Amino acid sequence: MEPVSRPTARERARERRRSRAPRILRWLAAGIVLAFVFFVGLAVGRAVEEAPDGESQTLVRTLVPTTLTPRETVTVTVSNP
Repeated sequence: MEPVSRPTARERARERRRSRAPRILRWLAAGIVLAFVFFVGLAVGRAVEEAPDGESQTLVRTLVPTTLTPRETVTVTVSNP
């Protein structure tokens, strides 16, 4: 049976530092993306708020139903020969 070699304290510390770097970069990237989305939302909100009204006018009309005049009816009588 071969002896199992255990990593030294220095090797363990080096491994911890290596695995910590990608984690920090992920958190940093997520923070940058979150800040970007936040500021884009602020810009869109301000643009919507400052948009000119365009002096639009709303008209409200009530439509009155009209009655249809009945068509003239014609009765045709046909005699059988």
